[in-house]
Amino acid sequence: MQAWPSLDRRRCLAVLAAAAVTPFAMARAAAPLRFVAAWQSEGGYRVGVLTDGAQGLAVEAALEVPTRAHGLWVEQGGTLLAAARRPGDWLVRWRPDGTALSWGWIEPARAFNGHVIASADGRRLYTTETDLETARGLIGVRDAASLEKIDEWSTHGMDPHELLLDADGSLLVANGGIPTLPETGRVKVHLDQMDASLVRLGAGDGALRGQWRLADRRLSLRHMAWGEGGRLGIALQAEHDAPSDKAAAPLLAVFDGLALKTFGAGHALAGYGGDIAFGGGRFAVSCPRANGVALWRADGAWDGFAPLAEACALASSAPGTVWAGGRDRVRVVAGKAAEAPLASLRLDNHWNVLG
Repeated sequence: MQAWPSLDRRRCLAVLAAAAVTPFAMARAAAPLRFVAAWQSEGGYRVGVLTDGAQGLAVEAALEVPTRAHGLWVEQGGTLLAAARRPGDWLVRWRPDGTALSWGWIEPARAFNGHVIASADGRRLYTTETDLETARGLIGVRDAASLEKIDEWSTHGMDPHELLLDADGSLLVANGGIPTLPETGRVKVHLDQMDASLVRLGAGDGALRGQWRLADRRLSLRHMAWGEGGRLGIALQAEHDAPSDKAAAPLLAVFDGLALKTFGAGHALAGYGGDIAFGGGRFAVSCPRANGVALWRADGAWDGFAPLAEACALASSAPGTVWAGGRDRVRVVAGKAAEAPLASLRLDNHWNVLG
């Protein structure tokens, strides 16, 4: 029998170190993986950057914010934007090192609805908002340099939530359609009068170019992500009176440019879609009340369920990977399997991968 060659101590330690590399570290390749995120900790509310290390994701830099943040945006020059959770009153631009550059405050009788994006040329910002006196949905058009409002456009509905730019420059806006008490912006009332819709607005003038609704009026359209071939995935939240109807409700709708279509699931999802992302040929919808992430192929076919306690924040990165953040762990739900512990913080609804 041939004997194995002996290893000296240095080589042995090198072999053990290589064996200890986590799948999470392997998935990030050479550069550390970094996320722009919002979270809660014992010290209050923060936005900032998380990066992976030997003990999993940890805080690289943070900025304290007045209330819970919601939507996040990475600007072309590398600066970051965050909007307050609805009904919010603040908007902030900051650097990845945690330095605040400018704050914007909502105008009287208005509230931020949690999302902000930039125009294709970066000169304007668009924010979803609500008129607190009439509950009318609005797009706030803001000067990107100053954050000051320069115009308002109707969303032709109520409770507008996420908005995205289409390839033709138009805006797609998800009107959640849920009536709420104006003094709180969150207490739901008169659900029998829900009117959720997807609208397309001209990015130059806000003109209505199209509006689409689902047959089930108790499904609220919330968050969106682009898939393959110009298809838009939309995460849904069910507001049915009967618990059985809510539990069985679909949580994914896809817009093909002509119509909205819902897709069912092969797993109980508890009627609540949190975030949505696309990667690896799949739509992923986080389901915090079901403790996992639901997956559909690009054509809408059910593709499985990835368990993760209190899963909510989703982010896509190349090549075709979707990262999900949960209560105390991060895992890949589309792409090469990987996971890691999360530092002692509670992630909010959204995060983005920083390049």
